[in-house]
Amino acid sequence: MPEPYPAVARSTIARGALAALALLLACRTPAAQEQAAPPDPPGIPYEADFAAPEDLAALARGVAQTVTLRDRAPTDAFGLIGRVRADLPRLQEALRAEGYWGGSVAATIAGRPPEDPALPALLQGATDPVPITFTLTPGERYAFGRIGIAGSPAQAVAAARAAATEAGAIEGEPARTAAVIGAEDAMLAALRRAGHPLAAIDDRQVLVDHDRRAMDVAWRLAPGPTATFDRPSVSGQVRTNAGLMERTAARRIEGRDYSPETLERGRRALAALGVFDSVRAEPGTALTPDGHLPVNYAVSERPLRAIGGNVSYETNFGLGLGAYWEHRNLFGGAERLRLEAEAARLGESNAENFTYRAFATLTLPEIWRQEARLTARVGAVRERLEAYDRDAVLASALAERALTERLALQAGPLYEAGRIGRYGNLDDFALVGFVGGVRWDSTTSLLDPTSGQRASLTVTPFYELNEGTVFTRILATGSAYFDVTGDARGVLALRTAIGATLGATRDEITLDRRFYSGGGGSVRGYTFQSIGPRDSGNKPLGGASVLEVGAEWRQRISGPWGMVAFVDAGTVGEDSVPGTGDIRVGVGLGLRYLTAIGPIRVDVGVPLNADRGDAAYALYVGIGQAF
Repeated sequence: MPEPYPAVARSTIARGALAALALLLACRTPAAQEQAAPPDPPGIPYEADFAAPEDLAALARGVAQTVTLRDRAPTDAFGLIGRVRADLPRLQEALRAEGYWGGSVAATIAGRPPEDPALPALLQGATDPVPITFTLTPGERYAFGRIGIAGSPAQAVAAARAAATEAGAIEGEPARTAAVIGAEDAMLAALRRAGHPLAAIDDRQVLVDHDRRAMDVAWRLAPGPTATFDRPSVSGQVRTNAGLMERTAARRIEGRDYSPETLERGRRALAALGVFDSVRAEPGTALTPDGHLPVNYAVSERPLRAIGGNVSYETNFGLGLGAYWEHRNLFGGAERLRLEAEAARLGESNAENFTYRAFATLTLPEIWRQEARLTARVGAVRERLEAYDRDAVLASALAERALTERLALQAGPLYEAGRIGRYGNLDDFALVGFVGGVRWDSTTSLLDPTSGQRASLTVTPFYELNEGTVFTRILATGSAYFDVTGDARGVLALRTAIGATLGATRDEITLDRRFYSGGGGSVRGYTFQSIGPRDSGNKPLGGASVLEVGAEWRQRISGPWGMVAFVDAGTVGEDSVPGTGDIRVGVGLGLRYLTAIGPIRVDVGVPLNADRGDAAYALYVGIGQAF
């Protein structure tokens, strides 16, 4: 006979707990208390076993409080009986949740049923663990029978029906409770994606037919009206300018058709300001009179200041140390000021060969209330590299405008002046340039991408003030990431970089603006800047062009640990045609340890066709993937 089952519960635990309490009180009758002496000792040892198919036995162990409370909450004879009896309806619900609607559950304590009146006295004197056995008889698994979905408009209902099917609510499939709940969640998500922010399940009818071994489900949907976003509000800020935050979110959502993706874009834009610990979207529960959906973003601000540091190591040059201090909200408009300093090549035997850099960077999230981020940077460097020595001051101002979530344009001037040269002979130089670029990023993560692509193109005309030389530096980079295994555990990563300089010969280009290759972020296995033409002293000369390619297999091993295998190749040419120089190839293996801020990276690279003076291997340590 059909049995109505109108309430497919989302939590069997709550009902089981109430049943356990009722049964426990029933066991503690005055008569029982008069007949039984207080237990000594108070905790009765016991062991629970399950007579059931392996998959159901594992499920039962996770559901039964007789198991989960055994060590955490010792109990006396009456409590143990009540605990076992309370688990019976709980396990029954577990069977139904898996589609076994005709199954049954029974239990024995020390070989006796829980209702045995002699059981309390028997248990009180127990010193060895009392055996408890739950027997689960699932019977035949029921399947979904008739599935009905009603409502209007028809287009929205069709989208919901497709979502329910994808969630597993399919005629003939096992009638699991999770499939019903999953179908409801999927239908609501589909209705919201279709532009119905107030969508709801108006009614649900479930009928379990034991004769047919089937469960029929009928839903009535209430999609509600479509809507566009009202101008959002922001709450929870303490110091940050409210107008800035509202403009930031409004640019992403105001006046647009409702969708969860658009709502999330507004949330991400606020989070990208860098001043909040959390940003939570709170859509309204009713539309405004003109049909707009109000939205509030609740924010929680981060500490205003932060300090940090980094450590790096290369076998060729030794230790590198860096430190920074940052103010995240300088004037209340999410302005970020960062002061940073670095000392590198600390493994050199002569301290005169150490490299020092110091910079101050100010980032403004918008310019004249327009959606363009400005990054202004000034700094000084003292570098002693294999390719050149440089003492210089630098300044730049780069504006970036996001055209879409993935595409952005960059432009701005830069200036550099000081002394540069080789073998200790430094000459004055001064460069002015103007950066123009475009950037695309569809990857899943900044530091550990598993899918997507990145590409950038930068074109920078330069004018050298002292010599009057004009040249244009062009650099295109790209990388792609493929989740081969489908679970982000096996990822193939590919990269390339192509650069060329137009308007000047290699020797006319300022030393620090030539192209170089080799090192941890380039061709691993080779010394930094070592690939390409060299002079009679075996020092790199750099080139007017560069071509690099790389491939890396990233494999998760266990927990946070992973390994990589890589091959990199690069060539630096004397002229402006990429790929005309000698090709150098490096291969190697790496270890990864995943953290919340990105993977810690340790790579060992070996050059396959080393040049004179190249080391037999190179070790690189850092944070984030190599590319």
